[in-house]
Amino acid sequence: MRAETQANIAAIEKSLGLLAKRMDRETAAHRLEEFDARVEDPTLWDDPAAAQKLMRERQDLLDKIGTYDQISQGLRDNVELIEMGETEGDDEIVSEAEAALKALRQTAGAKELEALLDGEADGNDTFLEINAGAGGTEACDWAAMLQRMFVRWAEKKGYEVEMQSEEAGAEAGTKSVAYKISGPNAYGWLKSESGVHRLVRISPFGKGTRETSFASVWVYPVVDDNIDIEVNPSDIRVDTYRSSGAGGQHVNTTDSAVRITHMPTGIVVTSSEKSQHQNRDIAMKALKSRLYQMELDRRNAAINEAHEAKGDAGWGNQIRSYVLQPYQMVKDLRTGYETSDTQGVLDGDLDGFMAATLAGQVSGKSRAEATAED
Repeated sequence: MRAETQANIAAIEKSLGLLAKRMDRETAAHRLEEFDARVEDPTLWDDPAAAQKLMRERQDLLDKIGTYDQISQGLRDNVELIEMGETEGDDEIVSEAEAALKALRQTAGAKELEALLDGEADGNDTFLEINAGAGGTEACDWAAMLQRMFVRWAEKKGYEVEMQSEEAGAEAGTKSVAYKISGPNAYGWLKSESGVHRLVRISPFGKGTRETSFASVWVYPVVDDNIDIEVNPSDIRVDTYRSSGAGGQHVNTTDSAVRITHMPTGIVVTSSEKSQHQNRDIAMKALKSRLYQMELDRRNAAINEAHEAKGDAGWGNQIRSYVLQPYQMVKDLRTGYETSDTQGVLDGDLDGFMAATLAGQVSGKSRAEATAED
């Protein structure tokens, strides 16, 4: 058996091991029997919310079992075909089975990454905020580029993207923008993007000089209705104001924009897209989500470390560098993952970076360790 084929088999077996661990395969069949027994209970739908939650959990377990069994069966079948082909001297069978194993390795790797999205809120929808940092107009233009990049990424995933608020830059670009992004595991994928993003390029504003710009990205989960976050009314200040957008596709003028400040934490959230009543509701949901994220941070050391590393949007705090001049390179400073396809990244090809960060969190590598290995 060729070395490449043996490597593919080993990689698939590794992925199967992680999948088995993540779903606790030893107890999976028993848990499925318990779910099935509860589904048959005639009183199940007396509490619709609890029933829907149970059905989602049951389907999730079914999907995990089915995925594991499908990959495991594919591995066995193709290994047997290779062994048979080698015994009988049938190179065509061997070649087809080796190609199937190569494809199965890709599938298993993708499912392994999905299995890493098992955090408490990874399956939730998410809020995404982008704020221009050091660099003035250059930074506002960079924030607008990031805005486009993340919207493109979300659209490729088939996610729903809803703008919550936007403030245009003084001369060009975007000073700040906030989105709600809805879809399976939206928060789980995007959470790795929280931090400072640094751009190096030749200025497009007539200077002809190489400029460095910064923008910060902040990601936090949309709170489920089942999660109760209490906010003391005396702890918040609600301000209404007029907000004007940048024009074009983002035309946005209203006299009823809402800003809520949570005084104990200093968290500020805004909404300026709908009526004042709707804006207040949207802003309160965003505030509760931010407070929930803080609670997740306290319980999850890995996520907490990532957010603490975010810092101010300036030198020394960046998680990723996008260099367009004097060479083409996008590099994540936490994992060492990099690519020279800068245009692809700016068009929303971010899965490689997200996957590397997820894998690094599971392996327990620190940013310093990942950088040292590079």
